[in-house]
Amino acid sequence: MPESGDPPGPHTSIERSYPAVTSLRTAWEEHANEFVAWARAPGHDSYWRFHRDQFLDLLPPPGRATLDIGCGEGRLSRDLRSLGHAVTGVDASPTMAAAARDADPSIPVHVADAAALPFDDASFDYAVAFMSLQDVDDMPRAVHEAARVLEPTGCLCVAVVHPINSAGRFEDDEPGSPFTIAGSYLESFVYRDGVTRDGLAMTFTSIHRPLSAYTDALSGAGMVVERIREWPVPETAIRGERDRRWQRVPLFLHLRARKAPASPAEGGRA
Repeated sequence: MPESGDPPGPHTSIERSYPAVTSLRTAWEEHANEFVAWARAPGHDSYWRFHRDQFLDLLPPPGRATLDIGCGEGRLSRDLRSLGHAVTGVDASPTMAAAARDADPSIPVHVADAAALPFDDASFDYAVAFMSLQDVDDMPRAVHEAARVLEPTGCLCVAVVHPINSAGRFEDDEPGSPFTIAGSYLESFVYRDGVTRDGLAMTFTSIHRPLSAYTDALSGAGMVVERIREWPVPETAIRGERDRRWQRVPLFLHLRARKAPASPAEGGRA
């Protein structure tokens, strides 16, 4: 379940709504073919333009086994493999998992909910959840599952739509436009962005959650946050003055967390 949070740019329109959605998993499968086309259009998606390289810089060097949680059509899995990671993908959408397998049959991809991973404890030393946790129905359980399948001191790297981004909007297109939050930043809610760009359309359905929801989930799963990054849009991605708004307010949030070693009082449990 890959990414939402795309900023508007030339030839782009975004319509936001707040639907009563009971299953994000179902919503993403309904639009999976749209996303495959969207993600694979050269230079089209924010993955390459805005923050792929910054996210990869957050990752440790390749280890024994890396899990890509919410791998979508497999673009990050393929990049990880090219960097030397022994990567396995998992996604809740059968359509996207099939697309990922077709793109690189050498990468194993499983269809499963992030909140119920089909792997044994301590199966991986690294896990990534790139632009997927905001699209997971039970995010705390998904984080707990990520921690479970990590070996002791294993590392989880996460990218999500920045909660500031999902909570508010710029008032206009000017570089200095005020950014306002009309509702509550602290309350979670489902939002849907219908995005059209250069003849392609995609519907992103996600949950806004405050930053504390993610850090609480990590802490509750026995993980310690090592690094938080809030990137401005890089200068190389600026295509018009309106894009400079996103050099003042972060589009995305990256963080790295590590599974805390078990204390003697815990009887050696990881």
